[in-house]
Amino acid sequence: MMGLLVFREKLRAFYGKYDAHLIPLFKLGLSLSAFYLINSNVGYMEKLKSTGVWVGLCLLCAFLPYGMISLLAGIVLLAHISSVSLEMALILTVLLAMVVILYYGFQPGDSYLLLLTPIFFYLKIPYAIPLLVGLSGSLASAVPVGCGVFLYYMIQYVKQNAGVLTNDASLDLIQKYTQVIKNMMSNNLMFVMIAACAAGILAVYLIRMLSVDYAWHIAIVTGALVQLAVIFVGDFLFDVSVPMAQLLVGVLVSMVLAAVYNFMIFAVDYSRTEYLQFQDDDYYYYVKAVPKITVSAPDVKVQKISSAKKRRSKDF
Repeated sequence: MMGLLVFREKLRAFYGKYDAHLIPLFKLGLSLSAFYLINSNVGYMEKLKSTGVWVGLCLLCAFLPYGMISLLAGIVLLAHISSVSLEMALILTVLLAMVVILYYGFQPGDSYLLLLTPIFFYLKIPYAIPLLVGLSGSLASAVPVGCGVFLYYMIQYVKQNAGVLTNDASLDLIQKYTQVIKNMMSNNLMFVMIAACAAGILAVYLIRMLSVDYAWHIAIVTGALVQLAVIFVGDFLFDVSVPMAQLLVGVLVSMVLAAVYNFMIFAVDYSRTEYLQFQDDDYYYYVKAVPKITVSAPDVKVQKISSAKKRRSKDF
């Protein structure tokens, strides 16, 4: 355990010293993942799919704020979808514009969740997002997470129905919009996953805010169980199909990631908890103080003794 704590402190010190370089690298990795997933699933516009273009966009994103990265990824996604179905691109544009106006105008700090959520879905560990967001974010963070779930399933819909969307010239414009919206609203699995993510974020956030010992650990387990419960209820009510093995493995891996995050961010020593009480003219204050677990890396100095000098000293 002590070795892990020392390793954590070294990582923190390394990040504190080189954060100006690490943050652009993280943005670059996030952008590479997002653009790669877009191009590999709905890369229908060849000019945007070329390696030079999307790598250049990723390099540009490394120096942009998260909101601009999300906006640029959304433009690329809409450009690819418009080459298949202009109707789908217009519907998606309206929905994204609503998200930007209603949410990101007031709290733009969670823009990266709009990209991370589809990435975690493609990695088969979407249940980690509600756990991590509940531990570090706010209840309002459920909005970009839900929009990220919606984007994932829209990308899947376009990918699976690209031929139908391109060749369906027998319908007029109103019928096309009606059919697209109807198909979108009939995806029960998408709504079940949005509900599971929202319920998971709510459960984790409320429990980790409680003044109880091991609140973050309890929140991680409860959040995972809540997501499982919502999915099972959705399976019973709407007959959605989620592979059981993939579901359980994804939840377990997500809990491990959340536990690692908890260790790196919120490692405290509950055995040394102190309770304080004081007052002023208007209030009594009851404070629970839990110290953080902090260690300092051992400073080992090695002094080398020359064997040649030792031999000369022996000769004298």
